[in-house]
Amino acid sequence: MRVALLPAAILAAACAAATPHASAGRADSGRAAPLVIGHRGAPGYLPDHTLEGYALAIELGADYVDVDLVATKDGHLVVRHEPNLVATTNVKELPQFAGRKRTAVIDGFEQEGFFASDFTLAEIRTLRAVQPLPDRDPRFDGQLAIPTLDEVIELVKRKSHELGRTIGVYPETKHPTYHQSLGLALEDRLLAALTRAGWNRRDAPVYIQSFETANLRSLRDKTRVRLVQLVDANDVKPDGTLDLSPPFDRPYDWTVSGRAGLFSDLVTPAGLAEVATYADGIGPWKPYLQSWAGSTFLPPTTVVADAHRAGLVVHPFTFRNEASRMPPGFGGNAVSEYLRFYALGVDGVFSDFADTAFAARAMFRLATDPSYAECLVGEGKCRGGRD
Repeated sequence: MRVALLPAAILAAACAAATPHASAGRADSGRAAPLVIGHRGAPGYLPDHTLEGYALAIELGADYVDVDLVATKDGHLVVRHEPNLVATTNVKELPQFAGRKRTAVIDGFEQEGFFASDFTLAEIRTLRAVQPLPDRDPRFDGQLAIPTLDEVIELVKRKSHELGRTIGVYPETKHPTYHQSLGLALEDRLLAALTRAGWNRRDAPVYIQSFETANLRSLRDKTRVRLVQLVDANDVKPDGTLDLSPPFDRPYDWTVSGRAGLFSDLVTPAGLAEVATYADGIGPWKPYLQSWAGSTFLPPTTVVADAHRAGLVVHPFTFRNEASRMPPGFGGNAVSEYLRFYALGVDGVFSDFADTAFAARAMFRLATDPSYAECLVGEGKCRGGRD
């Protein structure tokens, strides 16, 4: 099957996929449409993980916002993609922190930079976010502050009230084994923040995600909040098979504990059955669902159907608008990529461009749900495009 399908053909595939998808035995089978998850906020437009970026993602249609968590020296949870602040903040430009630069070992690999665990929250508040990708607009570099988890939850709650629709948070515990080694374990701090917000409960608009497994198992003993096992890989090989090279080959807690296996083991039927004992969903890198060799798609895998049979939701990552960050063959048409994966039956997508994910979802729903047109155009009937 060629990647460069006409939109009508993709929509036809979406129609064909709609019925089995709706009847699958999923943990949230009553949902009307896939979730749009604002990956790190709206990083296609604003620097990652800022209140402004989260607010923009919500305004653009995100149902959830992805919140990466790291710990400060004094035990506060702040929102950064990695413990190393060098790529996402202006810390290297601030002379007062020049002496903090050092080398650390995270998940078995050395990194040089500035690490959140060497800074107090008060010091973090003096930093500003920057755009980490050189081909994206840098005009807001150095202007936007680094938020705490509590501040993101407060923003999301306020936006939910203002917009009259439910918006949730999707926090990730970043490098949990590393943080545990520092005496700054993330999990109880995260649950404490959710408890303060009244969101440490099963029906809260919260998913907790992790690339490791042991901390998710521990969380399952402490909370009924929905948990998602992330599944990574390094690259796609020329023949379409996945490159599982370190450090993207396996959950790091498996390395520490001596457990054999790779991330790919988690998406076999046996692996999914195991995941279902402690989590509610998987967040796989999207080639696990359908890979490609050059401009040709390989046949879809059975991962979505297998996960649904195990009672797990499927939220693949990461969807971006730039042609260089999409599978080849789409001609830079990001909507076509969303429609292809919506047609596979996914329950949500992590997107750097929530507006594009939202628009593609509206197209998908118009093609698969006879009632959606009335919902979309009827006054007050379709807030957020999902209900």
